[in-house]
Amino acid sequence: MAVLGLLLSDFLVSCMWVWSGVLIKMFVFKVLGFGHEPAGEVIRCSLSILNMFFFSFLAKITKGGSYNPLTVLSSAISGDFGLFLFTVGARIPAQVVGSITGVNLIIETFPEIGLGPRLKVDIHRGALTEGILTFAIVTISLVLARKIPGSFFMKTWISSVSKLTLHILGSDLTGGCMNPASVMGWAFARGDHITKEHILVYWLAPIEATLLAVWIFRLIFPQKEEKVKKKTKSE
Repeated sequence: MAVLGLLLSDFLVSCMWVWSGVLIKMFVFKVLGFGHEPAGEVIRCSLSILNMFFFSFLAKITKGGSYNPLTVLSSAISGDFGLFLFTVGARIPAQVVGSITGVNLIIETFPEIGLGPRLKVDIHRGALTEGILTFAIVTISLVLARKIPGSFFMKTWISSVSKLTLHILGSDLTGGCMNPASVMGWAFARGDHITKEHILVYWLAPIEATLLAVWIFRLIFPQKEEKVKKKTKSE
């Protein structure tokens, strides 16, 4: 039951995540009437940070429910092989299906809405951009989770501001997504989810960057990893 509950949480949280991004933009640009002037961007960024706090709280109360395959993959790499298979074979597909479902509901509810992030540069620059952004955010997440003591608020604040900053840096090139499931939802709606550009830029590059970030982190901090393993065995 716990396993099914986690998969259901992944599905629902992923569905809610794609909705949240659209609702924030509609609230700022349509309800409040702001354009892309500084005031509108400040409000949108502030709401985005609050939104990430909300989803961090959801992850806490659902005991791990996530909307991003890269987040669960980075944790699974450090776990046992069974956890890795469960993550790749069940959790990530649940997140993808949740994102696709969420996007389909958005399009049915708001037919005038756009169709999500698109690649605006060549495939090599796009893959490099998503790879660098993913490497940065995964490294930050690993450091926050394992090296820096602190409260839930402080860690979530650092993570949220980091994600927003990286998103802004990559928004004009690839959308600054760092979330294969979310991009898959929009790409599926457009019908280009099996193209070379989508697979290489939004799946292969981020996954490789995640693997590299975890490997480098474990290489730099081997003692911490060994202590955790010894403590787990003794318990």
